[in-house]
Amino acid sequence: QVQLVESGGGLVQAGGSLRLSCAASGRTFSRYAMGWFRQAPGKEREFVAAISWASSTTYADSVKGRFTISRENAKNTVYLQMNSLKPEDTAVYYCTAAAAISTLRSRSGVWGQGTQVTVSS
Repeated sequence: QVQLVESGGGLVQAGGSLRLSCAASGRTFSRYAMGWFRQAPGKEREFVAAISWASSTTYADSVKGRFTISRENAKNTVYLQMNSLKPEDTAVYYCTAAAAISTLRSRSGVWGQGTQVTVSS
């Protein structure tokens, strides 16, 4: 089973950028759909973005045009480039992997430990 480790979180001012990385173990990374969720204090974990094994992408409406998900199979890594950050983007960001995007969006995949993103106003 794949294991996931996120990195790249931190504190940034509104309007700034961050790039999150998620490194996966295992030899079958290229077969997984990968995605990002986030959870703010007192709120449910919500979908942010996903990328299929064929690199088709899907985004939450709240991040469309600002965030970009990508994958580099040779490095077993998926990225989330976050631009034009807003205070409401503040959350713990979790990487997830599943056999299909539908499984991933149902929160039934494998999860990383999360990385904190804080956007100051």
